[in-house]
Amino acid sequence: MIVYGRNAVAEALRGRRARTVGEILVSSQSLAREPWLAGRSLRVTTAEELERACGSCEHQGICAQLAGYPYVSTQELLAAKAPLIVALDEVQDPQNLGAICRTAECVGATGVVICERRAAAVTAAVCRASAGAVEHLRIARAANLADFLLEARRADCWCYGAAIAQTALEYTRPDYSGGVVIVFGAEGRGLRRRVADCCDELVALPLRGKIGSLNVNAAAGALLYEVLHRREGLDSTP
Repeated sequence: MIVYGRNAVAEALRGRRARTVGEILVSSQSLAREPWLAGRSLRVTTAEELERACGSCEHQGICAQLAGYPYVSTQELLAAKAPLIVALDEVQDPQNLGAICRTAECVGATGVVICERRAAAVTAAVCRASAGAVEHLRIARAANLADFLLEARRADCWCYGAAIAQTALEYTRPDYSGGVVIVFGAEGRGLRRRVADCCDELVALPLRGKIGSLNVNAAAGALLYEVLHRREGLDSTP
């Protein structure tokens, strides 16, 4: 995998998701002398070669060759104490996946579960969209997301699906304590029926304007920070 962009490369070099780093290409001697690249195998080249190497003009003067992304198992995420897991039901846009991973890492989520099929995987574009957050976050792939939710419920996690159904709870009502899985649906379609049926509760964000739904990335940001607020409030209760 060729990772590009300053944040994506920097976080890959210091991230806890250990990856073998190959050659790093930079477009200037001044960038090569920056302290965070000290001791690394670098080659100064042209911006045109960088663009050919990574397939994008948004490389910000740097790209690096890395080993493939080290996914974890869903069992590893569920084994954590009172985990907070973000599950994505066939989210296909790499920008949305990267942005959600960035939010998940910022709120201290245990990890993210994505679908093996008909969904975005962790690619260079996702690394850049996440600002390198994927290098610190544990991400698992599920062959069947509905089956994963049933497994999570057996592991004493409560599964909340983000939805716009009229029967859904207001998002501020749960306390989100203990093991929690928050499930977000695909762009446009939302949660698939079986995935929604495998959730313990559906929760909804308020929509006061004329647009009928939020982008999945925006919904994840709003809901995950509410979950963080509630969980931190519980932790601070005497």
